Amino acid sequence: MKYYIQKNKILKGEINLPSSKSISNRLLLIRALCNHDFKINNLSDCDDTTLLSTALDNLKEFEINIENAGTPMRFLTAYLASQTGEYTLTGTQRMQERPIKELVEALKELGANIEYLKKGGYPPIKIKGQKLKGNEISIRADVSSQFISAIMLIAPTLETDLTINLIGKILSRDYIVMTQRLMIEFGINVSWDKNIIKIEKGKYKAKDYTIEADWSSAACWFEMAAFAEETDIKLIGLHKNSIQGDAVLPKIFHNIGVSTEYLSDGIKLSKNNKHITSFKFDFISNPDLVQTLAVTLVGLSIPFEFSGLDNLNIKETNRVNALKIELLKLGSSIDDNEKNSISWDGRKIRINQKEIFYSTYADHRMAMAFAPLAIIHDNVIINQPMVVTKSYPNFWKDFVSVGFNISK
Repeated sequence: MKYYIQKNKILKGEINLPSSKSISNRLLLIRALCNHDFKINNLSDCDDTTLLSTALDNLKEFEINIENAGTPMRFLTAYLASQTGEYTLTGTQRMQERPIKELVEALKELGANIEYLKKGGYPPIKIKGQKLKGNEISIRADVSSQFISAIMLIAPTLETDLTINLIGKILSRDYIVMTQRLMIEFGINVSWDKNIIKIEKGKYKAKDYTIEADWSSAACWFEMAAFAEETDIKLIGLHKNSIQGDAVLPKIFHNIGVSTEYLSDGIKLSKNNKHITSFKFDFISNPDLVQTLAVTLVGLSIPFEFSGLDNLNIKETNRVNALKIELLKLGSSIDDNEKNSISWDGRKIRINQKEIFYSTYADHRMAMAFAPLAIIHDNVIINQPMVVTKSYPNFWKDFVSVGFNISK
């Protein structure tokens, strides 16, 4: 399937953003580990959360196919290892290329019984769940914060208190902080000092919870506001005191031409006169914003230097390679100078294409990052557009509601 998008330079409307899938997925695991049920209001309806919820509701099934949902794969690995029963966790071919060794080895230190069924260090895996001990483990922090969050979430159910020693540079720190804050809110004592996280044995306390809107999904709207000639967009459900790291978006985009006004029920985006000549940022805590910012800056012809991209190669796709390929279609040659950085000097080569087909690589964030280019370029075509359901099922509906025309 392909979507052909017609240019639209004036954006007006109100958008009900999807709820945070990061918070949703953590709350599903907390509820599963809680002795009493509680209501989760505004639970995300995205693919990742639906897959995790379905898996938790159907644990009598021996094989669980989590498709290409990274968070559910990591969270379920830890959860099932701590529960009685035998399970096989599998996924798509891409999921079977995404490493899980550091999480599995850390769980084995706690007494977990996990076996690789194909390639060592990668799904699919066979899990024989049982009561796990606590005490102390060490885990690399430079691969995936989800490994750390997965262990943190099950830690209160272990036989004793748990100390987690984080080894190396900590990636996506804000997501670990999110896990810590949610655990504390549900009655667990969690402390974090430098590279040491301590979690006391305890019981989650049931309480109804309403999930806030997703700041990561808001990124594409900030991008659109930066491209548009006129912007009057209200994003409902976001607030300033968020537990999401990507709430940094207003600060980032303020100097790229977008002002943010905080309202009682969301935020309002409008244009300002800020025009920077170059951009430099460390995305170590905000890796989900990389694609959006790269496309935004190329679209505005602003040279940039990004660092902190250490784990982008193990996401839904190799996001650095995908960006290099797709941005070249705009005449922009991106340099990946080191494993964890990319840059663009602002120079462009001439492209003689009347239509540009942007591939999405089975990655929701590629689709949402490149679609806004329809504001400044004619004949934008998105291949496999429905990958957005992974995090933002109503993206295209909302896209049309602010004035875009889409044809198949």
